[in-house]
Parts: sequence; C-alpha cells; structure tokens
Amino acid sequence: MAVGTDIKTYFEGQWHTGDVPIMRAADHGSWLGTTVFDGARFVNGRAPDLQSHCERVNRSAEALFIKPSVSTENMIKLIREGLQSYGPETAVYIRPMYWAIDGGPTGVLTKTGETGFAVCLEAIPMAPETATTTLTRTQFRRPVLEDAVVGAKAGCLYPNNARMLAEAQSKGFGNALVADAMGNVAETATANVFAVKDGEVFTPIANGTFLAGITRARHIENLRADGVTVHETVMSFQDFHDADEVFTSGNMMKVTPVSAFDDTNYQVGPITKRVREMYWDWAATETPI
Repeated sequence: MAVGTDIKTYFEGQWHTGDVPIMRAADHGSWLGTTVFDGARFVNGRAPDLQSHCERVNRSAEALFIKPSVSTENMIKLIREGLQSYGPETAVYIRPMYWAIDGGPTGVLTKTGETGFAVCLEAIPMAPETATTTLTRTQFRRPVLEDAVVGAKAGCLYPNNARMLAEAQSKGFGNALVADAMGNVAETATANVFAVKDGEVFTPIANGTFLAGITRARHIENLRADGVTVHETVMSFQDFHDADEVFTSGNMMKVTPVSAFDDTNYQVGPITKRVREMYWDWAATETPI
C-alpha cells in the first residue's frame, strides 16, 4: 500500500505514472518473501548519498541469493531520469527494489535466472522541524545473522519491526527502543538511535543485528568533523534514561528528536539541533539532480 499518491514507477524498461503492478502470484518474491529495497531521498533538488543507497540495494540482493541486474551507475541514471518529473520543491522517497522470480527444485532456494527490478518514486513530505517522537520498550528483539538476513535491507525483516511498532503504539508511544539478543539496545523499530550525555554522543555499536545506516554514518562523520566526540559502543536502556538528549536517525526523516522514553523526558537539545543543521548544510553541497 502506498504512503503517498504522487507516484512514478520504473518497470520493464520504462517509467509509468502511478502505483503499477510489478509482481506475479508465483514469483518467488511474492510467494516466499525474497524482496529487498533501499530508500533514498530527493529534497531541495538533491538526492543525498544516492550512490551509497544504490550500492546497498545490490548488496542486499546478493544476501538473499538474488542476482543484481542493474549496475549502480545505471540505477542512478534511471532515478535521475525519473526525478525530472518532480519539481525541486517536492520531497520524494526513492525506492529501488529487487525480487527473485524463479525457485529451485524445492521452491525455497532461489534459482539463478530472471530478476525482478523496479524503482518507485513517491512524493512524501519531510517532517516539520518541530516534530518529535516518543519511545518505549518492547518484548520483541532484533534477530541475529543465524536467525535472519540482518545484513540486508530485506522486506522479510519488517513484520518483526511492525510487531514492535504495534506494541509501542498500543501503549501510547510513537516508536520502540529495541534490544538485541543480548539485551543491549540496538536501534528503534524504524531507525538508528543516538543519545547525548555531557556534550558527547553515543550510539549502539554495529554488531550485526541491525543495519548501521547510511544516514547514521553521515551524522557520525559530521559530528566528528565538528569536534564532537562520538562513541559507538554497547548501550543499555539505562544509558538512554540517563541521557540529556536522544534522537533517531533514518533516511525517511534524517533526524527526529525524542521527547520521552517511557517516564524519562527530554528537551530538544543543542546537539540534536546541530546534527540536523550539519546534515542539511552537507546535503546542500551535493550535486543537484
């Protein structure tokens, strides 16, 4: 189901207007969930880190035994072509995706052959700067590599995230702060997470249970270049209760301040504001589409 209504879809060699059908009932992706995607953003006439997102969707495909069929360079060209139909004032979510079509003798393992590919461009506004979210704990955890393809941005991982969100929202919170298999904080149900304490920034270390995001890496680079100490480390839930500021980081909205974690409240502090400012200052240096 689409989030927005202004949609363009690249499929089978051409761009189409709208949310067009792209999968068949017997495709391996629709039957057994072998789908991968990535998400980039088009904002203010630019698509920050577009190359990194296109590179990652090809790596994700390989992790699910799907053969990538479009090079990073060609994917970027296609996306740039599609974005020409939007004005620079329109914020667009860029979603390249692959799915397996054929299964092997048992049906479960994919069979090397034709690969499904599409790009969906969807006009979705950025959240206003005043937007915040709240966090709570959840009974559900991030899987490990032995359980799931956590190294890929795979559609089959998201039902677990949906359980986390459903539980959090049933308790009156906007999102869930999620543990890994060891009980340490990994991320939220939809984004990476940062805490600020005494002017220093802390974020859960990438331990193979969650995707250490492209936008997360950009924030870390910007902060360090600005002279802020950033720790990638093992973090407990108590670390977040003790924090001065908390914010989430994801491609969809880039920076979202957290106003509460259960009964702990936060202000939108100077580091969170600075992270957002530095991100958009950096994004403005990217080549316009």
